[in-house]
Amino acid sequence: MKYQTVIGLEVHLQLNTKTKAFCGCSTDFGKAPNSNVCPVCLGFPGTLPVYNRQALNSAIKLALAFGCQIQEHTKFDRKNYFYPDLPKNYQISQFDLPLSRNGYLDIYSQDGPKRIGITRVHLEEDAGKLIHETGVSLVDFNRTGIPLLEIVSEPDLNSPQEAFDYLTSLKSIIEYLDVSDCDMEKGSLRCDANISLRLCGAGELGVKTELKNMNSFKGVKDALTFEVERQTRLLEASQKMIQETRLWDVEKGATIAMRTKEGAKDYRYFPDPDLTVFIIDQSMVSHIKAQLPELPREKMRRFVKEYGLTEYDAKILVSSKNDAEFAESCIQDYPGKDKKEMVNWLIGPLLSEANLRKRKLHELNLDKNELISLIGFVGRQDISHLSAKSVLSQLIDTGKSARDLIQEGNLQQISNADALLEVIETVIQENAKSVSDFKAGKTNALMYLVGQVMKKSSGKANPKVVGELIRRRLADA
Repeated sequence: MKYQTVIGLEVHLQLNTKTKAFCGCSTDFGKAPNSNVCPVCLGFPGTLPVYNRQALNSAIKLALAFGCQIQEHTKFDRKNYFYPDLPKNYQISQFDLPLSRNGYLDIYSQDGPKRIGITRVHLEEDAGKLIHETGVSLVDFNRTGIPLLEIVSEPDLNSPQEAFDYLTSLKSIIEYLDVSDCDMEKGSLRCDANISLRLCGAGELGVKTELKNMNSFKGVKDALTFEVERQTRLLEASQKMIQETRLWDVEKGATIAMRTKEGAKDYRYFPDPDLTVFIIDQSMVSHIKAQLPELPREKMRRFVKEYGLTEYDAKILVSSKNDAEFAESCIQDYPGKDKKEMVNWLIGPLLSEANLRKRKLHELNLDKNELISLIGFVGRQDISHLSAKSVLSQLIDTGKSARDLIQEGNLQQISNADALLEVIETVIQENAKSVSDFKAGKTNALMYLVGQVMKKSSGKANPKVVGELIRRRLADA
């Protein structure tokens, strides 16, 4: 590989407070345009902002979850730029004294665990929303002033897949803390990406491009993948790279130049004179830290230790807070010390059913006792694993009991040797070549014969019993 990809992400997160960052306006989504506004968030002369305490608490909570150092002194600054969705012509943000610095986020990618540095988590306010229609652009200021957190990563990500894994892990932590709904369609979570390429082994970073307008984690991954290819072509052709901002066009599957990239000096930051310097008391930080819930990485380690799960299995189960609670309840109530069979059903058939329905595990409304009962029928070989997967789907759709569904479908597995021997004899007579292959040492031939018996018995024969009976029958021949 000639070039190394270097990626840093800037995530903007709307906090789920009831009121805006600096005024009492509602943050309810979907209200009539320009109805959740007041003189403060519209920047009328003579108005003064007052910061939202709940937003500050949520921000500290999230910063602590990333292992950040909370600054004792922090302040707000004015980030000056003119755009139609910014009624004050500046955004209240933070520059040189952010809320927190120097955190990290552990990701678990296909190459193993990796620690990604977090430069800072700082406070700011959201802008309004522009709506472009044929021949006209409209502005809705309802979103103006909603409390935002900006989470800035170090340039430690080296592939689009790692960026995807970072965002997935980030969202999981936010969900556990319940500080935002993370709904990208509503704009609650937005991501900008900075990407550059450099020669492998080089110390200096390449010229970066900022990517915007990505409204899904897949969109971030796709945009970064395209940009890696574009920048590689330019470097290979010895063309000059320009520091710029580019938009991701989903329909074209390409990034499009928007403007040259601004630097901090272009925004003419200066301290907001209407907001004093905050002094964050250590006792306040300690109190919030003591209330932090068990986070995904700690829960994953506990699942591995307490239930004997692999890190891979545990990572799947803890990615969603509600799914983790449902899974742990199932695992705890599953009889016996060995919980592997329950885990296999959770991350196998049940997760497949959830993905098919585009739901989370806990959203399937499945009674855990019926799942345990169904696994028990399979363990006792009362029904086949294949039939059980069909019953699982019906359990979710109908809400009936596993026992009733098995009886209604006449799915009880046939394990009685006398009942199976006649079918086995028929299959042996009809498949002389497979019989010869088995006698010649080809073990796959036995699986074929077992499959034929299963087919003739409509899947009700016990495959283990069938396999053993066929072996005995052919050994005596």
